Amino acid sequence: MPQPKKTNRKSDRPYNAKANLSVLFGDDEPATSSPQTVKIEAIVLPASQPRRYFDPQKLEQITQSVKAHGILENLLVRPLKNKEGSYELVAGERRYRAAKAAEISEVPVTIRELSDEEALSIALVENLQREDLNPVEETEGIVTLLGIQLQESPEAIISLLHRMDNEQKKKVTNNVIGNAEKQKIESLFEGLGQNWQSFVNNRLPLLKLPDEVLEALRQGNIAYTKAKAISGVKDKVARKELLENAIANSLSLSQIRELIKELKPVQQQSELKTRFDATYKQVKQSKELWQDPKKKKKLESLLSQLEKLIT
Repeated sequence: MPQPKKTNRKSDRPYNAKANLSVLFGDDEPATSSPQTVKIEAIVLPASQPRRYFDPQKLEQITQSVKAHGILENLLVRPLKNKEGSYELVAGERRYRAAKAAEISEVPVTIRELSDEEALSIALVENLQREDLNPVEETEGIVTLLGIQLQESPEAIISLLHRMDNEQKKKVTNNVIGNAEKQKIESLFEGLGQNWQSFVNNRLPLLKLPDEVLEALRQGNIAYTKAKAISGVKDKVARKELLENAIANSLSLSQIRELIKELKPVQQQSELKTRFDATYKQVKQSKELWQDPKKKKKLESLLSQLEKLIT
């Protein structure tokens, strides 16, 4: 009798997810209640969610796995205040979404009493340990997590990381960064299996990309190398058109670079016109230019050259 063929499709393998929370708590994780099942309608998503984009194809794979094998790893929830029997989801949003799509009425959960900061930190760590997290979400997640740990705003964290990097490069011995802060930052990156200096130099620049390029990267529509190349186009209209073309036609990096070369004459023309407009405005507003005889004479000479040029 022939043996059935083995398949290696992701949907045939049970989806299992386990976040390593030692990054936050070490060996002293918060106490948990006994695992139990609750109705999925009793669980609500948090108002602030660290993950914004879910790949539809991968979510469908998890849904098929849940239909075939059920949910193997509990969702992590915390009780909602003043709403007995209701819970807020802390970790496991993909499993939650897959369970809803599979029309499962009850799901296994682990209940924890958590503060707002602890809940957000756990949600961030869970997402940061996912292999499919895109670089923008990962960068924003790490900055947010550091902000919670050090009780600073994202802007302050970015500034702090740049100062640390400058001190490290210059080998400054009299550091302005406190040792406690530095140790917390280094410890968090070590727990996530990352190098903080590489993060500062290779990931933080992502957050300065043009908005439309950043959003496409955040949604997983384009690779970082392609997004970086497209962001170099200064003209907003041309950049947007190139971005849409690259996504719609799955252009390679070399194809994108060729199109950017073709755009350069147009881009240079646009930049020159912008410079001319700005200079003309300054000339009109400058009182000194019109009152100073030497400058006035120089302006007259330049105008004569410009008139010859356009005729």
